[in-house]
Amino acid sequence: MVEASDRSSGKLILLIGPPNVGKSVIFAELSGMDVAMANYPGTTVDYTEGEAIFGDSRARLIDVPGTYTLEASNEAEEVAVKMLDREPDLVVCVLDAVNMESSIYLALQVLSHRLPTLVAVNRMDLLRERGAKLDVPALSRALGADVITTAAVAGEGLDALRESIGAALGAADDLRPADRPPVSWRQAERIRHTVLQQENRSVSTRREIIGDATMRPWPGLLIALGALAAVFAVVVGLGMALRQYLLLPIFTGTIIPHIVSLVREVVPPGLPQNIMVGEYGFLTKGIEWPFTLVMPYVLSFYLALSFLEDTGYMSRLGVLLDGLLGKIGLSGAGIIPLLLGYGCGIPAIMSTRALSSRKNRLTVSLMVSLSVPCMAQTGAFISLLAARSIGALAFMAALSIVALAATGVILGRILPGHTAPTLMEIPEILMPRPGVLAKKLWIRAKHFVGDAVPAVVGGVGVAAVLYETGLMIHLGRALRPVVAGWLHLPEEAAVPILLGIFRRELAVLPLLDMNLTTLQLVVGSVVGLFYVPCVAMVAALMREFGAGFAVTILVITTVFAFLLGGIVANVGILLLPT
Repeated sequence: MVEASDRSSGKLILLIGPPNVGKSVIFAELSGMDVAMANYPGTTVDYTEGEAIFGDSRARLIDVPGTYTLEASNEAEEVAVKMLDREPDLVVCVLDAVNMESSIYLALQVLSHRLPTLVAVNRMDLLRERGAKLDVPALSRALGADVITTAAVAGEGLDALRESIGAALGAADDLRPADRPPVSWRQAERIRHTVLQQENRSVSTRREIIGDATMRPWPGLLIALGALAAVFAVVVGLGMALRQYLLLPIFTGTIIPHIVSLVREVVPPGLPQNIMVGEYGFLTKGIEWPFTLVMPYVLSFYLALSFLEDTGYMSRLGVLLDGLLGKIGLSGAGIIPLLLGYGCGIPAIMSTRALSSRKNRLTVSLMVSLSVPCMAQTGAFISLLAARSIGALAFMAALSIVALAATGVILGRILPGHTAPTLMEIPEILMPRPGVLAKKLWIRAKHFVGDAVPAVVGGVGVAAVLYETGLMIHLGRALRPVVAGWLHLPEEAAVPILLGIFRRELAVLPLLDMNLTTLQLVVGSVVGLFYVPCVAMVAALMREFGAGFAVTILVITTVFAFLLGGIVANVGILLLPT
């Protein structure tokens, strides 16, 4: 992705530094809104890329995956090294002011590549809170590179950094280190002692007091319950408001009627027109479902998730829940991929690489695949059940949590290996910047539209062809023993079973247009919750664990979905009044 031939849009700048150093904030402030997520070729590592103007120069700015070293012991470090090997026009090495020794070691490794390099020391506000002082000229002399100090969350130093980048692009050779600096931890320690003056203090800052409280059982558990309740309130409340007052009027009131009128004017009545704008028209349902039923909840969830990420709370939640998760065979670090799974299963599966044992990776991946609904699927559940019965929605949430815990307990006992202790870096508690949150939300919204909408349109197109050609009737008859006999659903409910392979929410959304009882809606939701992961998730499982594991996941989820769905249907018929 970073070949020299790709530089037609301008110069290439790499933003490199350790995780949780604030690179994403700096990237968001330097780049415009035209940013995108990309996947480095041959890997499962994602990075963010955008364009920015520095003085008279237009540049491509790449936020390199966070890495502590360039020793290439994992995929993220390998990608960082490969990007440096592409001879960028400038490298901006971001150091952590409160973890100087490890940051200096990384900077020495970057400088050893002898590329034009600027050094930005971020989180200076936290360094000052700790009563420490940084000798910037001494650090510049020790590294042989220009040094700029920043506090990105407060906007401090970013204008100076932008100006320095613009000047550097005009005289990049002047920033190329003349010699390769010695790279060793002893050298990094010596430089840190030289440039950092630490004052003794006995009083904790308010930030430290709050941060410590989030990781103690009391009041940490109360804070955790409050945070998760707030996330639920934001997802449901803000999502429903976006749907009702913004997206529904725009799409069902304006856009879709215009599409229907245009198609009927251009395409004569018959099969082609019906496939486009009929009962399952891919130009009507294919647009209505993702944008009005799913997208509002996706946006509200990612807003809440981005807030938790940028405050530094997610890692602290992992430490707090380490003991509880240990009872189901996981370490506290497993909470992060599980929470990510409620956004999308693919980054959740990829993030399991940070877990310290293969047993933990397999356990979390199966938990996510089986019983963690992605946000698009959750939005479909809310659209399907909330208006009919809040109790049914609560039942689905409880069932998901019980299945999640049971899966962890069972796998913890039957999978070989051990559960390694939690090793996590604990970032500072910070207040997120609205501009950065907006940028992250914009990137994720674009990713959802680019990834989900075409798949939904294609899936609905398949349903339209099946419906309009009469093949749906034959499909329903073929699956009648399972769909009608065991699940007690109408034969046309075979359609979402097929479409769920394309996207998880398509196993639920078609039920909206069927005249189903509340029990049937719950049964369909149960099958949709535990049914096979979507094609993209299966591909991620194959990349991470191999084809055998992915096939095993498909078999387990399919059997469990129909088994539990049938049990709920038959027990419900016996217990509920007709």
